[in-house]
Amino acid sequence: MADLGWKTKRVTSVDCIPIKSPRKLLGSNKLSVPNLASLRGCCAAELEAASSSACSAYEHYLRLPELRKLWGRREFPDWKSEPLIRPALHALEITFRFVSTVLSDPRPYANAGEWERRLESLAVTQLQLIGALVESEEGSAPIAGSSSNSTGTLARGGSSAEVWRVPLGASTVVSQTSEASLLPRLAAWRRSEAAAERIQYAVECAMRRCTYTLGLGEPNLAGKQCLDYDSVVKPHALHALRQNPYHDQIQNHENQALYTIYQILESWVQSATELLHRIEERIETKRFSLAAVDCFLLERVWKLLTDTDDLHLLMDPADLLRLKSQLDIRSETVPFCFRSAALVELTQRCRDLKQWVPQILGVEADPAGGPRVQDAAMGLYRERAAPEKIHLLQGLQAVEAAVKRFFYSNKQVVEAVVGSLEARGAGESLSQVFLEPTYFPSLDAAKTFLGNELSHRPANGGS
Repeated sequence: MADLGWKTKRVTSVDCIPIKSPRKLLGSNKLSVPNLASLRGCCAAELEAASSSACSAYEHYLRLPELRKLWGRREFPDWKSEPLIRPALHALEITFRFVSTVLSDPRPYANAGEWERRLESLAVTQLQLIGALVESEEGSAPIAGSSSNSTGTLARGGSSAEVWRVPLGASTVVSQTSEASLLPRLAAWRRSEAAAERIQYAVECAMRRCTYTLGLGEPNLAGKQCLDYDSVVKPHALHALRQNPYHDQIQNHENQALYTIYQILESWVQSATELLHRIEERIETKRFSLAAVDCFLLERVWKLLTDTDDLHLLMDPADLLRLKSQLDIRSETVPFCFRSAALVELTQRCRDLKQWVPQILGVEADPAGGPRVQDAAMGLYRERAAPEKIHLLQGLQAVEAAVKRFFYSNKQVVEAVVGSLEARGAGESLSQVFLEPTYFPSLDAAKTFLGNELSHRPANGGS
């Protein structure tokens, strides 16, 4: 694989301004805290992706250009959330394929039982997140429709459609199971039947609060309309990318596992990028409550990326290390995950969310370095006059925690998989991400000084 370079640059942003302490503290007690001024003045180094050749090698291995064509389809003009939800559904469908791959593994030493449990858990987590995305979606999703003739007979193209009559209603609903998804097929295979059925029940639970369901063979007890899953996901086109470019040259079962893990990860990175677009749009238009919901969804995406990355721990050590040599993945000063330009960009954009803090608080950052933003945040936390703003600021900090947690976890995974000595150089690069100062120093300082203020109040001083 190609090398990935790590370069550092200084960045400036609205929130990268030295902090000054509040002018007054209660009584004569002084607040014993780190030097916040120096913390604020130290802007984090900008992340950069690998060289173009390194990115091309990574993308060629994962067939990302072909995946992006599927992600980039815009076939439903009335469905504004299409670019956000389609990649997430692709990741889910790839997970179904992963289950099939794992359960078909002939190696007697493979940890098939744990693989099955982990992938089932990963599928359920994705379904819960997809359900939450659907709840907050904008526009009208494509629904598997029906056409009825004058005799009342349902005209359908496949045998998987069932007719539901809504109680006390005059209309009928078509509950249609996908013809192309792998999940209904897994439910029909004895080896995977139990896991597939549990996933189908998870679909039912995850979509409970949504206006439609996915149509993957779930019970559909509420008789909801079904998403036109095959038109949105195009499983045949997606599964045409199931083999990486080296599957004929490299005889190693872990090759397919590594390839699939990163396809799932990249699909969710794409969804997270679209979610960031929506967060910024909603903050700009002052829809703070909706932006807060999206921030906590973004936090959950980062946690899902961590769960996906943890799958490396189930790969057979000897086969994986042999694969590392076969793919010519040399030990470098940067980790393998930094070869993903999209992941690096997503990380940088999450850090740049700090630029929205002054606008959320309704103030301008003081060019002279005064505590204007910090004071506004303290007032907001103290008075609770705009709870939707508090929720949004908490969501922003939750995103920061999830980002740093991902890279800290990745460092531990890399060391466990290839050994700490081998991963030492890469670990230093990862440490630059999760050990850097807070993205939101004004909020950090506001909570620090507000906590000090409240600690000096009498016990019966109120909430």
